[in-house]
Amino acid sequence: MPKSYRVAILGATGAVGTELLQLLDSRQFPLGDLKLLASARSAGKTLEFQGSKLKVEAVTEDSFKDVDLLLASAGGSTSKQWIPLAVSSGAVAIDNSSAFRMDPEVPLVVPEVNPEAAATHKGIIANPNCTTILMAVAVWPLHKLQPIRRLIAATYQSASGAGARAMEEVLTQTKAILQGETPKTEAFPYPLAFNLFPHNSPLNDRGYCQEEMKMVNETRKIFGESELRISATCVRVPVLRAHSEAINLEFNEPFSVSKAREILRDAPGVRLVEDWQANYFPMPIDATGRDEVLVGRIRQDISQSCGLELWLSGDQIRKGAALNAVQIAELLVEKDLLKPAASLAMT
Repeated sequence: MPKSYRVAILGATGAVGTELLQLLDSRQFPLGDLKLLASARSAGKTLEFQGSKLKVEAVTEDSFKDVDLLLASAGGSTSKQWIPLAVSSGAVAIDNSSAFRMDPEVPLVVPEVNPEAAATHKGIIANPNCTTILMAVAVWPLHKLQPIRRLIAATYQSASGAGARAMEEVLTQTKAILQGETPKTEAFPYPLAFNLFPHNSPLNDRGYCQEEMKMVNETRKIFGESELRISATCVRVPVLRAHSEAINLEFNEPFSVSKAREILRDAPGVRLVEDWQANYFPMPIDATGRDEVLVGRIRQDISQSCGLELWLSGDQIRKGAALNAVQIAELLVEKDLLKPAASLAMT
């Protein structure tokens, strides 16, 4: 009898939660039972899954009994509150928040980069930050062949990174501005429609925001390079979904553009998008809804002989969050690292 697994989604009604639901279906994850969990405010709502309507339950201390796998995407404080309880109840938790990412006991996994790290888990596996995931998928194949000395990133982050409410806010602001009205702000500190601003996460004493430091610290952990020289500037832009990034890489010796293209053309999770005659390269509108990270505009850095420049776009909700989590779950199944449930009918 094929193995099946009892899965719970914490934060099921959010943008990432609903994407997780779709991916479990489209990728045919071996489900035995599925439980949808959220705050008391969202309890009672229903979500469609495989032609049925599943009711969302309020998360409680009893929610994790008989759960094999918890996919959590409900924020750091919620994860810290409920994930230890889920693990003590016997579940393996894949967490999309920042709560456990830098915990030395918790593997931080991008399946295309460090799948072996998943096997070291002690009940919790962390999903990296969205910008980190997209960059890691594109940069790792090059770093693996020829180690990077220094990485400089500039991000162009869509509203989706702040959730469904932020995406709706951009649409509402756009309509208001076009009608000559003053746009209202709730999800963001400033209007994002027809505007952009540096990422508004808290700044440290060196002037780097939390989002930028996530890219630095998480990439070092995923790559296993604690001294890797990285700097990032993160910017929120008026795009609904899919982040873009400009990446500058410095190597110890020249890295040919043709070789980089050859490697990225065959790299897992990457789609090379380059039409130099048409000046057509990765765009958020093309990356939206896709599993792959779109990479292109690969060129020699004219300021140094050992440098490469590249540009990427990737769906923040999909590969930057939900897809990466489901891929980790699939990895656990493949490596037989999940406790299988008895065969259960979907409720």
